[in-house]
Amino acid sequence: MRCPALADLPAPPPGKTGWPWTEESAPLPPLTPDGQPWPRITVVTPSFNQGDFVEATIRSILLQGYPDLEYFVLDGGSKDGSVETIRRYAPWITDWVSEPDGGQSSAINRGLGRGSGLHATWINSDDMLCPDALVTQASRFGFHPDTVYVGQCVYIDAAARVITTHCGRVHSLEDLVRIPSVWRAAGHQGHIVQPEVLFPRQLALDVGGLDPANHRTMDYELWGKFFMAGAKVQYTAIPFGMFRVHAAQKTHDGWKQTQSLLDTATRLVARATSVTEETRRTILEDLRVYEAVCWARSGRLARLGLPRPLVTRLRQWRTAVETRMARTRKPIA
Repeated sequence: MRCPALADLPAPPPGKTGWPWTEESAPLPPLTPDGQPWPRITVVTPSFNQGDFVEATIRSILLQGYPDLEYFVLDGGSKDGSVETIRRYAPWITDWVSEPDGGQSSAINRGLGRGSGLHATWINSDDMLCPDALVTQASRFGFHPDTVYVGQCVYIDAAARVITTHCGRVHSLEDLVRIPSVWRAAGHQGHIVQPEVLFPRQLALDVGGLDPANHRTMDYELWGKFFMAGAKVQYTAIPFGMFRVHAAQKTHDGWKQTQSLLDTATRLVARATSVTEETRRTILEDLRVYEAVCWARSGRLARLGLPRPLVTRLRQWRTAVETRMARTRKPIA
């Protein structure tokens, strides 16, 4: 599919201007400078009840101006109007479905498996691609089948206002698992943000794709699999993806996110063959110390020194109570 032009798509909602509402990427010519077809690119959007943002996500992908894009939208059975939005853009989407699934990772794996692109990425239904992301990648760097490309990520708020721009600095598996000194280093965090990554689709399938049981750090785990498979990582400095910061996203639960990150890093370290035993012991000790520090900062009960099992049970009880109250709370007339 050649990306549609702005004039082809439904009109934006009233008051919506700028990217991706009234602006589009500068299109590439149909063929490369040497007369060859452009490599096919696969983009997958997993979606579930993100009706406030999913239209912007879809438009940011369709308006890339790329000559051979396939786009899959895998919705988990949304009930908030997302399906109606997806249906309006169905003529320009390769395929879409809305039905209960096994979660975000399963949906992404399904899309990657159905795709046929040389390179691929997924863009969650509250994130976006930057304008000209694929066009700039194709023009400046191309698409080498053994290379994972990492651009820049633009952090935006719920209203799509720019907060900051981030560039990772992870170059090896060892960098990846050094959480306190690289990934979350104070002052210069080196983490890789998922929307800024474009990877060989077949490589993702060859390493087993995303872990369906990992619901928080599945992207981090995939980067580890790429490193262990010997993939080359190239930083491009291209503004590529937009990560939206808003109250409803699951990464806002800081302790659970940290716990998942450290558990995943520990598993990767245990499997790594590229580090010495001494380095492995050092990294695992650093992770243990960092976990203790993060736990102590995770809330008032933890700071008081109460046993972790007790604090965990109390937090689970509080969450259950708040959930029940939210479900039964009646709107004020």
